[in-house]
Amino acid sequence: MTVSLPSAEADTMPRPGTSPVAKLGSHPVLDVVIPVYNEETDLEPCIRRLYAHLGEQFPYPFRITIADNASTDTTLHVAERLAREFPEVVVNHLDEKGRGRALRAVWSTSDAAVLAYMDVDLSTDLAALGPLVAPLISGHSDLAIGSRLARGARVVRGPKREFISRCYNLILRGTLAARFSDAQCGFKAIRADVAARLLPHVEDTGWFFDTELLVLAQRAGLRIHEVPVDWVDDPDSSVNIIATAKADLKGIMRLTRATATGAVPISKLRAQLGREPINVSTPGVPPSLPKQLVRFAAVGVASTLAYLALFLLLRNGIGSQAANLFALLVTAIANTAVNRRVTFGIRGSRGAGKHQFEGLIVFGLGLALTSGSLALLNGLAHPGLVLELGALVLANLTATVLRFLLLRGWVFNPRRQLAAEEEN
Repeated sequence: MTVSLPSAEADTMPRPGTSPVAKLGSHPVLDVVIPVYNEETDLEPCIRRLYAHLGEQFPYPFRITIADNASTDTTLHVAERLAREFPEVVVNHLDEKGRGRALRAVWSTSDAAVLAYMDVDLSTDLAALGPLVAPLISGHSDLAIGSRLARGARVVRGPKREFISRCYNLILRGTLAARFSDAQCGFKAIRADVAARLLPHVEDTGWFFDTELLVLAQRAGLRIHEVPVDWVDDPDSSVNIIATAKADLKGIMRLTRATATGAVPISKLRAQLGREPINVSTPGVPPSLPKQLVRFAAVGVASTLAYLALFLLLRNGIGSQAANLFALLVTAIANTAVNRRVTFGIRGSRGAGKHQFEGLIVFGLGLALTSGSLALLNGLAHPGLVLELGALVLANLTATVLRFLLLRGWVFNPRRQLAAEEEN
């Protein structure tokens, strides 16, 4: 979805480094949105804690907006009672679910200069809220995100969520050349003037909303500020990890296609936002063959271990074939991204989408080998876990050799890279 904006409106955009709060008058400086769905238990302590923190620590007028996503329990009644008690708390009720839908509805109509959101469980320590919004209030940055993966972050969560989070961000780096470290932490803020430009181009209404917004912001040349956070996992979280992962992968494929075909007018957005493109040169001399072999082997070992860990994690929940498909897809995308940079010495975002597409073709061959091995084993006997893993390792190693030959001779062939550079 794209919306054309009159070029004259670009003159109203604050330039980088300009504070967006200078002419607010009586309007709030910060609007913190809490998206909720059936959170009748957690909502009240969240709002009271957040309200107390802002009242004591935030020196500007603020608002807390509870965005109720079609809750079927008493969440809406709790929200309305809190709004009657606190004048700075308002309620926005939506008839449909979706975190992205809720954020778009509130952010599109808010009169605050800085728009933020956080999860109702307050997994992120509120001490990071000031550092999150300060660069936006000063005009230094355009967006800010809390990061559980940045240096200095302190995180308490299980190995399953940690592994999935890191895999997801590796995929983003490989497919969309993302330079931010944590797309899905529920702790973000954006300048309202910037949101007005970006939101019309964000299609997702669910969990991928954050990622899509950040990718478009990066492509448009905006400054994204990262804040290391203290984060404690909520063991009672109702998020369906598998369903969310599938939706995210679909979103990545859609956004990759949209940015590659020009469906999202990045250059026009950049001009409207007053940002100049950042050009990153691509080195023309690849590493020598011995160095490539060593690096590829190291990446391959890490990928195989990651693949096996993810397969074991998902096998009992979704079955061997589905677990194999998902694990191989995730590690293949990450493998292509790492090999592109480390093994074959290609840097910058130019051609990253094409390389991932070609890498997925190579992935198809690996999938045929591993899936074929599983089908053969299950057809002949009832293999145990050891035999099943052994067959997968052997098939994976075979696919790895083929992968190196195709990556070196086709996907990342130096002559192809030189020809692409000359065309541009």
